Amino acid sequence: MAQELDAVDARILDIIQKDAGLSVAEIADRVGLSSSPCWRRIKRMEEAGFITGRVTLLDNNSLGLNFEVMASVKLALPSRENLDAFEQMVQAWPEVIECMTVTGAVDYMIHIITTDMHAYDNFLRDKLLGSALVSDVQSRIIIRVAKRTTALPLDLVEDIKKPASA
Repeated sequence: MAQELDAVDARILDIIQKDAGLSVAEIADRVGLSSSPCWRRIKRMEEAGFITGRVTLLDNNSLGLNFEVMASVKLALPSRENLDAFEQMVQAWPEVIECMTVTGAVDYMIHIITTDMHAYDNFLRDKLLGSALVSDVQSRIIIRVAKRTTALPLDLVEDIKKPASA
């Protein structure tokens, strides 16, 4: 799929993944295009599925959501039905901002954000351990975030066509 992208497309993707609030004119100016061709490239990349959405990132600490936990979750019986049921259940929990199936001794890693330890304890008791699906939870409280980004490392995509040299 990456072979459908050229270096200008990659630059556009890099710009908008870091600031989706920019206007098409601002993006076009940064990549050396006029607005219409830039807009067409963005639309093509949306239609091709390279761009799946645009969001506004919020600062959780400013909002008082400054208690973060990474929790490993082991299901009592990791059958297909229970995996599906757990994943469906997690969708309804706003505290869970990420849920990943992982390899190893546990079934899931979940990233939880809440207001404080007491709110996390309520979440843990009422939701996670309150489910008969879950047999064990190991919590890791996040003390400090050294890096957080949603930007993908586009420079690692080898198949992006380089511009033809003149």
